[in-house]
Amino acid sequence: METPIKEKEQFRNYDQGDITAAVKEHYRKMRSRQTYDYVQRMKAKYLTFERPMDLWEMMERLNVLVDVSDPDLNLPNIIHLLQSAEGMRADNRPDWMQLVGLIHDLGKAMYLFGSDEDGTSQAEQWGLVGDVFVVGCKLPDSCVYPEFNALNPDMQDPRYNTELGVYEAGCGLDNVHLAWGHDEYLFQVLRNHQENSIPEAGMAMIRYHSFYPWHSGGSYRALLSEKDAQYLEWIRDFNQYDLYTKSPVIPVYEELKEYYKPIAEKYLGKGPIFW
Repeated sequence: METPIKEKEQFRNYDQGDITAAVKEHYRKMRSRQTYDYVQRMKAKYLTFERPMDLWEMMERLNVLVDVSDPDLNLPNIIHLLQSAEGMRADNRPDWMQLVGLIHDLGKAMYLFGSDEDGTSQAEQWGLVGDVFVVGCKLPDSCVYPEFNALNPDMQDPRYNTELGVYEAGCGLDNVHLAWGHDEYLFQVLRNHQENSIPEAGMAMIRYHSFYPWHSGGSYRALLSEKDAQYLEWIRDFNQYDLYTKSPVIPVYEELKEYYKPIAEKYLGKGPIFW
């Protein structure tokens, strides 16, 4: 894998001059508004799978979306996807993993039919992007800007403000509710897609890649199952490409599309995906 323009310790630095205020405000909104009830409402509202759209059309729609929560890259999101996939390709990773690199943030296309009120729009992204956490139990200090944890209404509710909250010990990550965003949305869209044959590892990479308080912060141990140890191994493998391929170098989408299109058809078929 080629050496990134920035050193590894320079990534995910949330105290970098001009970007700090915007990123910090994003996380203040996200932490104060993403409650257990909010997540249930978003799942009911957005997981309807009624919008047939072509994969490549959705890719191209990300050309105008800049992830406000990302302190490392101020470019349209499609650039990041291409950089991630190309990093995997350069390392001769399996074709399905290259595809996951290409599409892992595609759930951000939810902004096309999102709303400011839900935090799922281009202007208000607090329900769309950013590090996620478990709703329905105590927020850990491993969250970005942990000082915002106290702003979450659930932390004043005895049902939700304990280590286990509404969950059982060892229940496993597949049985908890994460903050609403592009990861869970894309995972559910693909799980609903009958032609999807992306391996289990790839689906876990899509679902949990933004769950930093767990895979990087070491939190939520009381909730974990044996299965989650395998998830952790997969996510850490994936995240080296999600993070360390970010650079100002812009890949040429039209040229790369010809390489990735047959791989996408192999694992997702040729028909539309219902969003």
